[in-house]
Amino acid sequence: MIGYLLRLLGSVLFVSWIVGTLVFFLIHLVPGDPVAVMLGDWASPADETALRQQLGLDQPIYVQYWHYLQGVFIGDFGQSLFFQQPVSQLIAERFPMTLQLALMALAVAVLLAFPLGLWAALKRGQWPDQLSMTVSLIGVSIPNFWLGPMLILLFSLTLGWFPVSGAEQPFSWFLPAITLGTALAAILARMLRASLLEVLHEDYIRTAQAKGLSGFRVYGQHALANALLPVVTILGLQLGTLLGGAVITEVVFDWPGLGQLLVESIQRRDYPVVQGCILVISVAYISINGLTELVYAWLDPRIRVAS
Repeated sequence: MIGYLLRLLGSVLFVSWIVGTLVFFLIHLVPGDPVAVMLGDWASPADETALRQQLGLDQPIYVQYWHYLQGVFIGDFGQSLFFQQPVSQLIAERFPMTLQLALMALAVAVLLAFPLGLWAALKRGQWPDQLSMTVSLIGVSIPNFWLGPMLILLFSLTLGWFPVSGAEQPFSWFLPAITLGTALAAILARMLRASLLEVLHEDYIRTAQAKGLSGFRVYGQHALANALLPVVTILGLQLGTLLGGAVITEVVFDWPGLGQLLVESIQRRDYPVVQGCILVISVAYISINGLTELVYAWLDPRIRVAS
């Protein structure tokens, strides 16, 4: 088990380094000059040169990359070109809001997906199955950038039930969480249905039914417990996806999270903030995948043996 953990940690660190390197060089290939954005169109060449030297942007790209790696190694992502604050401080202020939104969306997805998936599996081929799969297909097909404004028009502007944007009011998270969680709920419902249909034909399910166990124990204790392995994998992968996919939703609902900070920093050509945001989101995604593998190995000891 220790060897498995070390190999998993090594792969997480290696992939994180690859992602950080790609982000650094791709950001510097993007057209636009952050110095020109900061000083405006009427700045003199002398002012631009002085600011470029002050920010270290006049140094060769490999020197900037080496300084970037040194800072990342100690948790220092540099100084924001626009806010004039440490990038790590900006990320620490925004990341909890993104994590909160992702967890709320995950809770919404689970609450919607499990009843739909279980109902569809138990009523296979009947109208509940067809209805559940139709609802899940619609959920997968609707993009976030369309669903979010539609929810705002209906529940905020027309009915006045929820706030339009921001995170100050008590139920500000509801509409963004619904927007993010709908597609995940559709994926989970279909996965749970498929997994349950495989399990329901196993011999131990027929044995439990022959013993006269109640439907709750047969389907809840035996079938559902053994059908959760692929669902757990999807949950872990999708939680990381929610952290990255929250960018559009945060912009639509003006949610003060990491995604909104990332979009604003791209517009301002704030290289250190963009690099820090993307790296944090990527490392969070990779780490969640690693934790998912650990949970999968704990649930299925054959994974540890095979590794």
